Amino acid sequence: MAELKGAMNSAERDLAALQGVWEQVGLEADGVIDPPDPHSGPGVLCTFAGTKFLVRAPDGSLLLAGSFELEGAGSVTWIDSIGEDAGKRLPASYRLDGDRFVFIAGNEGEPRPTSFSTTIGQTMRTFVRR
Repeated sequence: MAELKGAMNSAERDLAALQGVWEQVGLEADGVIDPPDPHSGPGVLCTFAGTKFLVRAPDGSLLLAGSFELEGAGSVTWIDSIGEDAGKRLPASYRLDGDRFVFIAGNEGEPRPTSFSTTIGQTMRTFVRR
């Protein structure tokens, strides 16, 4: 097992670590902390299963769904399957530290964000493992 674990690259390790249910505890968009957002709010849960994600409100209603590609070295691309960004490839950066996951995403066609503080056209979400 140690050989297998050593053979995994950072994207594979992070993918394995992301699996399960995470609660969103922070949002920043366009430089504003906790703006109104149709995909978040108190008690919103994100479930990662393989390379798919589902975001649900506390009442269980679906807010967002899609897939993602971890490229390693803290890079990820989000692809929403519903909503205003459906089908777009959103470049993002992430940090995964134990039970805390933070990502910052930009608009399709823009450079991948490298700083964990938003500017216009960027969204940053913070989650903790449930």
